[in-house]
Amino acid sequence: MQYYNSIIETIGNTPLVKLNSVNKGIKGTILVKVEYFNPGNSMKDRMALKMIEDAEAAGVLKPGGTIIEGTSGNTGMGLALGAIAKGYKCIFTLADKQSQEKIDILKAVGAEVIVCPTNVEPEDPRSYYSVAKKLNQDIPNSFYPNQYDNLSNTKAHYETTGPEIWKDTEGKITHYAAGVGTGGSMCGTAKYLKEQNPAVISVGIDTYGSVFKKYKETGIFDEKEIYPYLTEGIGEDILPKNVDFSLIDNFVKVTDKDGAIMTRRLAREEGLFCGWSCGSAVAGALEYAKENLSEDDVMVIILPDHGTRYLGKIYNDDWMKARGFVENRSFDTASDILKHQNGNGKLTTIDKSAKVAEAIKLLTSNSISQLPVTEGKEFVGSLTDTKLLAGLIDDPELKDKTVEEVMDAPFQFVSADNTLDVLSSVITKDNPAVMVRDEADEVHIITRHDLLSAITSN
Repeated sequence: MQYYNSIIETIGNTPLVKLNSVNKGIKGTILVKVEYFNPGNSMKDRMALKMIEDAEAAGVLKPGGTIIEGTSGNTGMGLALGAIAKGYKCIFTLADKQSQEKIDILKAVGAEVIVCPTNVEPEDPRSYYSVAKKLNQDIPNSFYPNQYDNLSNTKAHYETTGPEIWKDTEGKITHYAAGVGTGGSMCGTAKYLKEQNPAVISVGIDTYGSVFKKYKETGIFDEKEIYPYLTEGIGEDILPKNVDFSLIDNFVKVTDKDGAIMTRRLAREEGLFCGWSCGSAVAGALEYAKENLSEDDVMVIILPDHGTRYLGKIYNDDWMKARGFVENRSFDTASDILKHQNGNGKLTTIDKSAKVAEAIKLLTSNSISQLPVTEGKEFVGSLTDTKLLAGLIDDPELKDKTVEEVMDAPFQFVSADNTLDVLSSVITKDNPAVMVRDEADEVHIITRHDLLSAITSN
């Protein structure tokens, strides 16, 4: 007879599935690793079991013990399955942004669930991190896995997910993409793949409201980057020990809306009924792939969980509409805005060696509010009328200085495929414009006025 001794023996060996629709026009082979084939319907089963087994081996988790964890739901499910198979109790803390389906599923497998507020600092005693830690201190014979800092998380994916991908692609993988939350799946898998082939490029998917991308690029933990977001399972307002930034080559940020819409597209167009962070992972990975993949490249994207956990949210039309997550806007992307400009977005620039007086003349004669600053063919800075005006009030002699002496950092370049949500996140009071290269490699500028015009015309 062929059978498994318990449900936890079925964890792993999930399939790779080729994308055929949502990636149209993108070079290379795009594969997704469908982790909802795990018994708990998510990739978290892998690391949950590993954390339990390592704790048992270390004598930290003893018979009759209680597992206490802060989770977004999926880790809790994996821990609950392990607890059932091995005879432990479970108490889980969740942030109140998590779907009701996740809470109900955890209760269905015998766990006690405590819901905590989302919009509090991690150190706040009400946060789901702090509540879990306090319970661990107060309850005898309890084990707090702490998926964020427990390196068994990374080790699980190093030992299973990475080898599976390497084997199933016959070592042909060139790019690996995954959402980054606790960091275990991203970094454990990337570590294994890079050991097999150092040329494999890893792409981490982050969300707006999270600190990861800026920290990777600047080394600065910027609290101004932290604000509430809806996407579950990726992004953080802390730096987990499982996130090894040296193993992540690039980060791409994805908005709540873009992730939600891509999740629904995966269900409709690919038959992949998956969770919200799956859509975020695919949306971010494809954004990267558009500019960086060749015909011979093979990209593998992790799809972490199943769509049943989001039936009341992104698979609910009323919920989507209430949050403005509509899918039929007339000006969806930067490219659409450029078409709407009808040539009015022609770029006016000024050389860094020119005088400020010349820049002021260009601004007024062209009725524009900002100027990209160039040095040859390179964009090296920017000027805005508001900052120039403020400077001239303080120092009238400013007009005789060179542009290089007073310019700010250059405007950020964005992809022509970036959506309005992304543009509205980048274009701010302090950053009034972005730059875009079109298919002919011509550079254009999109300003706050252009963005407002596109939004209000929908």
